[in-house]
Amino acid sequence: MNIKINYKKQVFDKNNENPILFVDENFNISSLKNSISKSDYFYIFDLLKNRDPKKKIVTFDINSKRKIILVSLKKNLTNSEVENLGADCYKIIKELKKSNFFINSDTATKKLKNFVGHFLHGIKLKSYLFEKYKSKKTNKNIVLNIFGKNIPTINDQTKFNAIEEGTFYARDLVSEPGNVLHPDEYAKRINSLKKFGLKINIYDEKKLKKLGMNTLLGVGQGSIRGSYLVTIEWNGLKNKSRPLAFVGKGVCFDTGGISLKPAKFMEDMTYDMAGSAVVVGLMKNLALRKAKINAVGVVGLVENMPGSNAQRPGDIVKSYSGKTVEILNTDAEGRLVLADAITYTEKKFKPKFIVDLATLTGAIIVSLGSEYAGLFSNDDKLSKQLIDAGKNVEEKVWRMPLNKNYDKLINSKNADMQNINYVGGAGSTTAAQFLQRFILNKTPWAHLDIAGMAFSKYGGALNSGGATGYGVRLLNKLIEDNYE
Repeated sequence: MNIKINYKKQVFDKNNENPILFVDENFNISSLKNSISKSDYFYIFDLLKNRDPKKKIVTFDINSKRKIILVSLKKNLTNSEVENLGADCYKIIKELKKSNFFINSDTATKKLKNFVGHFLHGIKLKSYLFEKYKSKKTNKNIVLNIFGKNIPTINDQTKFNAIEEGTFYARDLVSEPGNVLHPDEYAKRINSLKKFGLKINIYDEKKLKKLGMNTLLGVGQGSIRGSYLVTIEWNGLKNKSRPLAFVGKGVCFDTGGISLKPAKFMEDMTYDMAGSAVVVGLMKNLALRKAKINAVGVVGLVENMPGSNAQRPGDIVKSYSGKTVEILNTDAEGRLVLADAITYTEKKFKPKFIVDLATLTGAIIVSLGSEYAGLFSNDDKLSKQLIDAGKNVEEKVWRMPLNKNYDKLINSKNADMQNINYVGGAGSTTAAQFLQRFILNKTPWAHLDIAGMAFSKYGGALNSGGATGYGVRLLNKLIEDNYE
């Protein structure tokens, strides 16, 4: 679905076809006398007497060619609630045979800054479809013409567009099938983002071996595809202040390796690279909106296959940090990729903080379902910032425990640690406890387990099912509110 937005300087015409107008929560239309004709006013006034009180958006056919859409606004709306209203409005207009709509921004509330911007943001986020491989595509184009004074500034339009582009890019990456977006192709796509002003370095297997990134390389050694670590730098400040760092798990397809997964639902493992997609989408967003910060994204790209050279249960590998890991289950691979990526990020870039994202454990879905991502952190300040940012954009996180008492569950008799807890229980916490061991210099760190949030079979408030892009808006808000 293609959404085109036109901002008009002229006065709203009462006879515009298919107007979208805003009213209060009681559907009092007295404020619309300058937006609709007298005859339309009394016609709608009469019809509203029989409206469904549960509906926040109602539509009226004025004639065969013209429809009026009224959106009711409760008092003290939040930005997220406005975006959800926009998404709900999109669900209505996409089903109509109309393609041209006219919004009078002067009827919107002026109590909330950027009301119209957030409303349109919700429409656009909800409109995303991934139809690249369908022979019959949804070809409908929707044009939204915005009138009045209550419209976003050029700067705000740029910010909203950048967030949408970053989120859609993340969704595109997650939606690609594994035979298309394997690590070799993924590295090329990231490299193409140089045109936006990002500095990109790609470390192939030869370079990774030289660096000693054996936990990452071990995961991908059963695949005919390459394994990579890619760094993406955005320098939005002229000074050389320490960057904010974001690390993503990029397992392009996860069979489980020798510890093979069950066949049922294995096709969903194309989205096991969603953590990396969030990082890539975020970095694209920062570049597009010329964010005034220094930031680095680091992603480990591998394919976990049960080939003749695949890693075996019982293998012991030495990580980039120098710590050794006994591989008890090759399906606990994401933490191995992140281990090397986290230590390298800390050593190379000396960041202010590190946030890593990964579809890491099924256990987090058991704990939190598809409502919250699991947050594990060594830093209370960073945790609070993430929780607050999540509430603001409705990409929520819930803090889970880390404690040294969990260490005994991942200590190994044969190496410094083992990659799973064989005793059972606390699967998400022990995975996070494992990752924490690769923070060597007490850098503030947070791990987001997004296994329940990256993909939605039934759709959410701002997505229509499939890849959600969860995390791009969350991390952008974290940066915007605390570091710009």
